[in-house]
Amino acid sequence: MASGRGTDGTVTAPDGSGRQVKVITADDVVAYLKAHPDFFTKHADLAGELGLASAVQGPGVIDMQQAILKRLRSEIDRLKSERTEIIANSKQNQIVQNRIQAAVISIIQATTFEKMIHVVTHELPELLDVDFITLAIEATADAPKKATSVRGVYVLAPGAIDAAIGPEKHARLRSNVSGEQAFFGEIARFVQSDVLLRLRVSSGSPDGVMCFGSRNPEAFGPDMATELLFFLAKVLENTIRAWLDLPE
Repeated sequence: MASGRGTDGTVTAPDGSGRQVKVITADDVVAYLKAHPDFFTKHADLAGELGLASAVQGPGVIDMQQAILKRLRSEIDRLKSERTEIIANSKQNQIVQNRIQAAVISIIQATTFEKMIHVVTHELPELLDVDFITLAIEATADAPKKATSVRGVYVLAPGAIDAAIGPEKHARLRSNVSGEQAFFGEIARFVQSDVLLRLRVSSGSPDGVMCFGSRNPEAFGPDMATELLFFLAKVLENTIRAWLDLPE
C-alpha cells in the first residue's frame, strides 16, 4: 500500500516502522550534492549504475559534465548513423521503383506479342540491372514438350513450377545456388542466385514463371522484399492475357 502524505510534507516511511519522514524534493537532492561534492566518489557503484563516467577532474571530484557530454555525443553519433542508413535505403528504394516503372512502361508499350516477349527477356535485364530474365511455361497435352525456338523462353514439364516453388506459392528467392537449366537454359551455369515468380495468366492456360538470375550469389535471397516484383508479374500476366485474348 502506498504511504500517505501528511499536510506537513511528510510521508510514512516504507520500512513499516510507522515513522514519518520528510519528502525529498529535487531541490533537496541538488543542495545535498552541492554540499557533498565527493558523493559519487564515495559511491562509485551508484555512479556506474547511472552511467556516469569516472573521469576525475581533480582529486576525488567526478567530472559529471564530461560524462553527460560523452553520453550525448554517443547518442548523436548513433542517430546520425541511423539517419544515414535511412536516407541510403530511401534512395535505393526510389531507384528500384523507377526501374520497375520503366519496365512496366516497356512491357505495355510493346507493339506486338513477340516484341513484348523480346522486351522481357532482352531489354528488362538492363532496365532492372539484372543479369538474366527468362520466361517458362508448363507443357500441356496439346503443347510442345521441348524448348521453343525463342531465346529466353522455355517449356517445362507438367508440375515443374509446383515442384520448384511449392503448391499455391507465388515465388521462390534463393542465394548461393546453381541455376537450373529448366528455367535458364544454357545460361544456368552462370546463375548463382535467382527468383522465380509464378505467372497465372488465365484459368484456361497452364502456369508460367518469370525467372530472374544473377551472377552475384547474394543479389537475391529469402529476405528480399517482393512487392514490386509481384507488381511487375501482375502487369505481365495481364498484358499476356490481353494479347492472347484469354479469359481471366
